[in-house]
Amino acid sequence: MREKVLIVDDQFGIRTLLNEVLQKEGYEIFQAANGLQALSVTEQYAPDLVLLDMKIPGMDGLEILKKMKEINSDIKVIIMTAYGELDLIEQTKKLGALAHFSKPFDIEEIRSAVKNYLRVNSDQATT
Repeated sequence: MREKVLIVDDQFGIRTLLNEVLQKEGYEIFQAANGLQALSVTEQYAPDLVLLDMKIPGMDGLEILKKMKEINSDIKVIIMTAYGELDLIEQTKKLGALAHFSKPFDIEEIRSAVKNYLRVNSDQATT
């Protein structure tokens, strides 16, 4: 089965870029432009990993992360932010975020991080 990745960002261009890069890696990709869509996809499709932007209108990334962890406490989340707010990043780590990337990010670094975190997931499933 292909691993499922959810991209949560209100910027269409970022979702499109990440979608193209990660689809080429063979992942099944879901996209959400806001928190409600992200939570709906999380409930319906149980993504293996989420790329989550912190600054989304309506429901911020921290709130989305908390609710995702309520739905699935094992969900893997990588944070993306255009802001270097250390206190926010610390809060996300306490909630279980695996890593964070500041925008503008290096697409190869994100691709590599997704691959590494999903490989850990599949290695654990086979042991």
